[in-house]
Amino acid sequence: MSETVILDLSSLHIDLQSDCIQKLLANCTCFVNNSRLQPLAVYVIYCQQHLDSLDIQEGLWKIIKNSHFAKLKVEVLTQQSMAAILYTIKQKLDELNLSTIKMVLPAQRKPIVALYLEELFTAVYQFDFEYIHTDSVGNVLQEPVSLYGNGGLLAEQADDVQRDIQTFLGKQPSLKSGLTILHSSIIPDEHFLHGFTTRKGGISYIPTLCSLNLFSSSRRRDPNAVIKENLHRVAKTAGFNEKTYYQVKVDHGSNVWVIGKAPPQNYDGIVTKQKGVTIAAPGADCMPILFADPVMKACGAAHAGWKGTLLGVAMATVNAMVVEFGSNVKDIVVVIGPSVGPCCFTLDQESAKEFYSIDPKCVRMLDSPNPFIDIRRTTRILLERGGVLPENIQDDTISDQTQNLTLCTSCYPELFFSHVRDGLNFGTQIGFISLRD
Repeated sequence: MSETVILDLSSLHIDLQSDCIQKLLANCTCFVNNSRLQPLAVYVIYCQQHLDSLDIQEGLWKIIKNSHFAKLKVEVLTQQSMAAILYTIKQKLDELNLSTIKMVLPAQRKPIVALYLEELFTAVYQFDFEYIHTDSVGNVLQEPVSLYGNGGLLAEQADDVQRDIQTFLGKQPSLKSGLTILHSSIIPDEHFLHGFTTRKGGISYIPTLCSLNLFSSSRRRDPNAVIKENLHRVAKTAGFNEKTYYQVKVDHGSNVWVIGKAPPQNYDGIVTKQKGVTIAAPGADCMPILFADPVMKACGAAHAGWKGTLLGVAMATVNAMVVEFGSNVKDIVVVIGPSVGPCCFTLDQESAKEFYSIDPKCVRMLDSPNPFIDIRRTTRILLERGGVLPENIQDDTISDQTQNLTLCTSCYPELFFSHVRDGLNFGTQIGFISLRD
């Protein structure tokens, strides 16, 4: 049974004086009443570019009050933007923690609505469809039936959908104050544009994702469209081109993609010498690490969790710059971004022993069931062993703590997202870098 029903009347010929809408509501009420449980929420929606939403809304309300729908928890939403309607419904669903939805709509609306749903929802939400059979001008011919509509989406229709979504989300206010980007003092500004984002300044509203979440997945409620808008705001603030933006494909491994070559299927590091190309690595306890060679004008970004740290992804990124671009390891500067500190990160004892074998100082309370692990110290040790100069590594050991960017993500809930602290529905910040044009 669906927890929510959305009745989309948008492409129908609406005559508030006739009885067609009453009949349609009666037919829709039938399948609701035949269900084992009644839905917790019902939304009747109507979207048209040119409409008097107040008149339509009031007219639909009058009809609903005189129908069996009046017994349900019904809300009528009329707007000129379908993105606005669906995003409003999504916010209401998230407040109620609902995720199963039945869409009732004319069959010909399916391709357009499906694209909206793909952009504004994730796989967390399960949609089931019932179709209203109509003629070519939107007159209802019979009751809803469970069949799939024919026909695809025209290119101009797809463009209209994307434009509607971008326009609507672009007008949403920033949450948690203005967008904040942290900068390193050891990456030279004359050659590189770089930064580490915080959680401030985006539009994500779910508490653990609020507000500048920069990663969407099938297990989280933040959709692609919101991530695109958040990234757009970062790009605009930082000054890079989001059309030439590349982020690692996380596998918790040590593969590195050299831009210009065929990418591996997954890679936790990226390096480039191309100007105007921005590369990035995510982090939400895992380390976003940035690399810059001001001599050979090359840069890199890597994502390092505890597995990637043990596999040596940081040094693999350095080696890629040496091999591909002729970098001297002693010229490369490395900045470890906000990540979980040894104060908050634990592993099982067997995994902890692998860190202990690198250096005993990387582990605290080894004899406990869940020792505390310092992935930052481990990364520094492996980089130094690989030839990176100690003074060219910026982490939490920096003497001037006002310049410390390697803050503990778990300890600063107002600044950063954290998987350790927030659980599975966690947000993600990034570290990014590019060569200036």
